[in-house]
Amino acid sequence: MTDHTSRRRPLASPAAVRRAVRGIALRHGLPVETRARLTASVATVARRDLDRGRPVGLTARRGPDDGPAAGILTVTLSTAPPADPGALPLLPAPAAAGARRTEWRLALPSPRVPEDGQAPDADAAEEAAEEELAFLLAETDTLAADHRRLKDELDETNSGVLALYVQLEERDERLRRAHGQMLRELEDALRPPPLCVPGLDLAVHYAPADTDAPTGGDLYDWFLLPDGSVHITVVDALGHGVGSTRSALDVTHAVRTLALDGYPLKSIVGRASEVLYGIDPQLMATVLLARLDPATGELLLANGSHPPALAVRSRGRTEYLEVQGRGVGYPLPGSDHILRTRLDPGDLLLLYTDGLTESRRDPLEGERRLAASARRHAGRPVDEIPGAIAGDMHTLVLHPDDTLALALRRRHDG
Repeated sequence: MTDHTSRRRPLASPAAVRRAVRGIALRHGLPVETRARLTASVATVARRDLDRGRPVGLTARRGPDDGPAAGILTVTLSTAPPADPGALPLLPAPAAAGARRTEWRLALPSPRVPEDGQAPDADAAEEAAEEELAFLLAETDTLAADHRRLKDELDETNSGVLALYVQLEERDERLRRAHGQMLRELEDALRPPPLCVPGLDLAVHYAPADTDAPTGGDLYDWFLLPDGSVHITVVDALGHGVGSTRSALDVTHAVRTLALDGYPLKSIVGRASEVLYGIDPQLMATVLLARLDPATGELLLANGSHPPALAVRSRGRTEYLEVQGRGVGYPLPGSDHILRTRLDPGDLLLLYTDGLTESRRDPLEGERRLAASARRHAGRPVDEIPGAIAGDMHTLVLHPDDTLALALRRRHDG
């Protein structure tokens, strides 16, 4: 059955369109929500033609009493082609576009309300509009209440998440501290304390590249030989972290064993490389060996690819003690010769790894800065010197690296 009222009298204003839609909705018993959605949607589509002075037509057709289309109401708005057909599915009541019409297909209520064929009067239309407004206001109030409830729940959730995040941060911080403490204790166990040798003062400073993993490949060892001389080993193993620490330990243990077995100082680097190759063929490390007689001040140095030792004489003159050689794991490992020199009372000897001298410009610039820093701090107590020099040098570095600085000074009262 078809409603012909709108077809006979074109609609020329938005108000007329809304009244006609409400009349159709009331005659067919559409629920208030469906009526409100349909009224808003038809008025929106009709406005384009109405604003240009073109009336629109409106018809309604209910499906037959039986068959698949039963219970369907089709509302058709006759207009020019819609400006944006893609927007029709997004209307409050989705529509479909035809050549010069727009159609809404709506489910009729069950049980079906019979048509009376009469258009609603003005009072009925006004009451219908008020009912729609009241419905929309109630819907708005419901949505506002839901929004407040969801906001409160979200605030509670955010507070819980924030509290959980704080707890996780605190736990992670405790774990980091415990991890760092454990590694520092391990580091202290690996690094021997300064020797107590009459006439000598010794001190060491170590700083890891990563404070959360305070072990690395920079390691030292010092001990007394049976003849009373002091042997010092400084190692810089390739890499960072626990793996390089293990490599450095292997080197220091091999060197200590060979030195205590009486191997000549010149042969120790090469022999240690031969021994360690069978344990770890990938191990590579630079090595500096120093041997000092505390009574006479005689100093012997052997080197395997390591930065040279620095001597600061008692009158402030600095001297790099260069020895050529190749480190453990290098081709043709070993020290090319032994450098013999003497430390007089008051002289300072500085042994270090390359993390102390790496500069933004070039290695020579780093060595010049190291010599200047050593001269500046040479008069301080020995236990303060390595850290003070490291503080100077780390104001300008190429990239973070493990750093080891070891200071030795002959006392005048030796």
